[in-house]
Amino acid sequence: MTPWRGLRWARFSPLLISTGHTSVLAGFFVGRYNAGMKWIALFLGLTLQLPAAEPLPPEKVNTLIEALGRLDPALVNGNPALKQRLNQVLDAVRGEPRLVGLVKKFKVNRREADLLAVATRHPNDPAGVEALGMVLGGDGLKAVNALLTGNDPQQAAAVARALGNSNNQKVLPLLTPLVTNPNVHANVRKEALKGLANFETGARQILAWAKEGKLPQNATFTASLALSTVRWPDIKAESAKVFPRPPGANAKPLPPVAELVKRKGNVANGAKVFLRETAACARCHKVGAIGQEVGPALTEIGDKLPKEELYEAIIDPSAGISFGYEAWLVTMKDGNAAFGIVQSETDSELEMKGPTGAVTRHAKAGIKSRQQQPLSLMPPGLHLTIKEGELVDLIEYLASLKKKP
Repeated sequence: MTPWRGLRWARFSPLLISTGHTSVLAGFFVGRYNAGMKWIALFLGLTLQLPAAEPLPPEKVNTLIEALGRLDPALVNGNPALKQRLNQVLDAVRGEPRLVGLVKKFKVNRREADLLAVATRHPNDPAGVEALGMVLGGDGLKAVNALLTGNDPQQAAAVARALGNSNNQKVLPLLTPLVTNPNVHANVRKEALKGLANFETGARQILAWAKEGKLPQNATFTASLALSTVRWPDIKAESAKVFPRPPGANAKPLPPVAELVKRKGNVANGAKVFLRETAACARCHKVGAIGQEVGPALTEIGDKLPKEELYEAIIDPSAGISFGYEAWLVTMKDGNAAFGIVQSETDSELEMKGPTGAVTRHAKAGIKSRQQQPLSLMPPGLHLTIKEGELVDLIEYLASLKKKP
């Protein structure tokens, strides 16, 4: 008697028979697996006709993930055909948050690179945090450290952010060296500081660096912001003594940023401050068609940065410099020099955009040296040129600049 005749999932048998792979189910026809036969049949029916070496069609991935969600991990891991199809599904969702649940459920090994891809692309997503925790709990520490100290600062900053969100003490030895390393990008250092402040040991280390004068200049304000919101009262109180509040107009200290972000500003007045000649915002930034594009466009900045980071960007521009807008000093063999942003580069030529927006081109053959500068091209002190209320209005305006629905 055919073993599947009369069972509720018999409607799948023609599909299985037609593939010539009915032997795959030979070990499944026992009572404890009958409840899952529908999903086994569906999973196999969708994949058996697909070459194992080719990627899965996107329209089938969701159905296959649903089927895998119903299957017993021991069943899948114990059958070569099912395990092969599982790996095909994992390849299809590489870098996506849903990969994490599959790797965890089926205890898949040697997927550290894929988990790190999720963590770097989605550092604030619970799946990204979990992915990093899984890497830290396995053999991925070397891979994490390689990303943190590699040549891609944007990826390094994303990894540092994910580490800080992980609530895992294992991240402390990874984040700590990034703060005082002079070769680390400002944004990587910024994420490392914010991450360390999530742990009592890390927060106390930041205080110690500050007292010993070991914090880099462009990390001081970020450190003060991070420690101003920690949950340990003694650290918060000590931080207020170690990090004096930055001055505002007329040398009066500004209120803490944690207090400023609670204030509701006037968007219309903030737009006027942005365009004001003394504030000079529009000299370097565009909002829509208004302004000049020396620094990053701010048309949708409200979707990218919270108010805390908008205050930080204005009060201490060097604390976090947008990727691609780092300042460089290029010295020529003839004694001349160029200072600004590297706008483009070829094998033979370097194109620089200066603080005024003027673009100059330089033959690489004539360049003696080029050095990335630790300070932002954006000058500090903007908040000193406007009143406290106008600063709140400016931040409210910037926070309102979001992508139109």
